[in-house]
Amino acid sequence: MKTVKQLLQQKGHTVTTIDPDSSVYDAMQLMADNNTGSLLVMSNDKLVGILTERDFSRKTYLLDKPVKDMQVKEIMTQQVIYVGLDNTNEDCMSLVTEMRVRHLPVIDADKVIGILSIGDLVKDTISENQFVIKELERYIYDTGVPRQGMRRT
Repeated sequence: MKTVKQLLQQKGHTVTTIDPDSSVYDAMQLMADNNTGSLLVMSNDKLVGILTERDFSRKTYLLDKPVKDMQVKEIMTQQVIYVGLDNTNEDCMSLVTEMRVRHLPVIDADKVIGILSIGDLVKDTISENQFVIKELERYIYDTGVPRQGMRRT
């Protein structure tokens, strides 16, 4: 099982951020421009929240005002679930399942250094499983173990 550090080495450390005082309209435009489902909300280099498509779809109608007049801080999630570099993919999968989130910021020494999505975690899990299957197949076929329905002569 890979660590978050290894996952970020493969994926990269790119994080898309926004200020809490920015408009929700600008936030949605930034998400669309970067093809991402979340933005980390940063104030003075400090993580103060996360804004996701889910936040937008569930919270904007409650404010009953145009999105251009809404600020990110009005709909962002303030309680951010995050991980560190030593956490494993399995730790992350447990968190996203238990906490019902889709994005996990990565924090090291009180600084945001990346973000992992549920898609990143699933992709890595599938890759690991495919590797194990190939290794098992190689072991079975290279050791001469008879396959079902075949006899060794």
